[in-house]
Amino acid sequence: MRQNMNLTMLTPSTTLGKTIAVVRIATALFFVMFGQYKLVGAGFAHGGFQEYLRGYIESTAVSFYRPVLANLVLPHAVFFGYAVGAVEMFIGVSLLLGIWVRPASVLGVLHMLSLTLATWWDPGHGVPAWRYFGNELDHLPLLFLFVIFFVSDAGRQWGLDGRRRR
Repeated sequence: MRQNMNLTMLTPSTTLGKTIAVVRIATALFFVMFGQYKLVGAGFAHGGFQEYLRGYIESTAVSFYRPVLANLVLPHAVFFGYAVGAVEMFIGVSLLLGIWVRPASVLGVLHMLSLTLATWWDPGHGVPAWRYFGNELDHLPLLFLFVIFFVSDAGRQWGLDGRRRR
């Protein structure tokens, strides 16, 4: 009877681990795609990123983040454009292979926080609070996924992190 109870108790966690692994891999594919187009083509680093930055600086970034974007990132926009692509590619490959998932998740949280701070005021000033959060539906769910990947140590299931630890 005790063995049966232990098997029943393990089934949900095994199912949960597999579900998180599937979501991790699906998220990885998006980040590989995002990183790839930024690294392979010159359009993002040599123009597109600067346009995004100018829009963030002029209107959508939170006030304390604007000087960071204007004085640090914009003067070195080509470097940071490629760096964003490299970070997204690292996150994608790491999640796909299930290796270094925790460090990649920390980078993912920081990347999503950066995007959230850069785009927070996009709905405008003085609108209802739900509009700001609604505007961030591209960033906040991914941020929460990275937290889940970190806390669950998501690379253990169907990933190289699990094999490294054996």
